[in-house]
Amino acid sequence: MASARFLVSGLVQGVFFRASTTVRARELGLSGYARNLADGRVEVVACGTPDALAVLEAWLHEGPPAARVEAVGREELDEQSHVGFSKR
Repeated sequence: MASARFLVSGLVQGVFFRASTTVRARELGLSGYARNLADGRVEVVACGTPDALAVLEAWLHEGPPAARVEAVGREELDEQSHVGFSKR
């Protein structure tokens, strides 16, 4: 299993970004979470297969219809252990 942390910037709060990310991540069989940061970005920590993480990363560049994603940063993490995927 692989783990990664994504930082998504742009118009990504107040547009159902966390909820939509949670649905997409669950569809991909990923565990982890999505949460709003005080600086306006959304942090996504996801664990699963490298292929599923790649699909999620591509989706994060688009997000839900009301979002306007400006950038997505990715940081590889040591293997994480999460149960399910949640929004915080």
